[in-house]
Amino acid sequence: MGTNGNGGQPVLVVLQLTGGNDYMNTVVPYSDPLYYDNRTTLAISEDEVMKIDDSVGFNPAMGTLKDIYDRGEMAVVHGVGFPESTRSHFRAMDIWHTSEPHKVGTEGWLGRAIRDLDPEGENPVTAVNIGQGLPRALVAPGASVASVADLSTYGLLTGIEERQERAKMLDRFANIYSPAIGSGPVMDYLAQTGLDALKGADMLKTAPAGYKSNVEYADIPLAKKLRDVATIHTADLGTRIFYTEHGGYDTHASQVNNHPKLLSDVASAVTDFWDDLKAQDAADNVIMFVFTEFGRRVKENGTGTDHGAGGVSFIIGPKAEGGQHNEYPSMKPEDLREGDLAPDQDFRGVYTTILEDWFELDAKPIVNGTFEKPALIQN
Repeated sequence: MGTNGNGGQPVLVVLQLTGGNDYMNTVVPYSDPLYYDNRTTLAISEDEVMKIDDSVGFNPAMGTLKDIYDRGEMAVVHGVGFPESTRSHFRAMDIWHTSEPHKVGTEGWLGRAIRDLDPEGENPVTAVNIGQGLPRALVAPGASVASVADLSTYGLLTGIEERQERAKMLDRFANIYSPAIGSGPVMDYLAQTGLDALKGADMLKTAPAGYKSNVEYADIPLAKKLRDVATIHTADLGTRIFYTEHGGYDTHASQVNNHPKLLSDVASAVTDFWDDLKAQDAADNVIMFVFTEFGRRVKENGTGTDHGAGGVSFIIGPKAEGGQHNEYPSMKPEDLREGDLAPDQDFRGVYTTILEDWFELDAKPIVNGTFEKPALIQN
């Protein structure tokens, strides 16, 4: 196992495809006439599909991802979703983030995992989000998370002279708010959060200086995000979970032009990322999980596709159990769920595999139950 990345401890990179990626035009069921009946405008011809067996193949825009699949380093998980699917972006993503399909959750599934990985909160960069804001999946009391919009400019008053000023700022903060909220658990939590943010900024600020790579990443935002992931990972800061997202998948219109570009960006960025980690002997302890909140409707709307249900997820990396997992959902009218592909692989089962087979954690309290887990990671 490579040791130039977090000392060989298992690391997870989550890539969220925001907006509802079109499953049927990502992994194309080219042998099924019903696909062409329902996609008269958007269908990808059999001649164009990058076939992976005699039934399905990848969208031709996915390019080098097919090479990763052919090396046995990509698990394709068919029909992923949850019971009583919702077509609301907000609610569906909330369900994926909190693992709570039946109520509004207050903790993220990865936030709970972070607490188990770092129960004393010793490392303020146990998890790092690359992007704006903080995904709900990472949020939980006691979970140490840093959020970085741009690693090259990241930092909070990190110069030597400013350290005293930072201490003064925290002291002022405490003096201002302590009369109102007291000096109990709330004040302790706020103070610790402030200190963790400053410590995390100092740690992450050191990563770019030590990063050297011969891989020329594609000049696209997602590639830059994944390069930041590689930079932090190879700096051995103890980060166990990385999170980032790629948006634009709500393809109600102009899908024939927009969707291939999205998939092409993913293929380029993901391939560059793995090439980089392998070149630095830092790949063997990393898996990447790619998901979206739901698939699209089976029948196109003329220029695009509307919100659906069953979707596809991917596990990528040298330790992925390559190949296809679960069956492609049926497109027969009697098998559809209100016009959608019916999901038959609960996403919480995929989470369970990651938590138990990769991180060796107890998944049940994190995903709120026991779910059948597919064999997505090599023993």
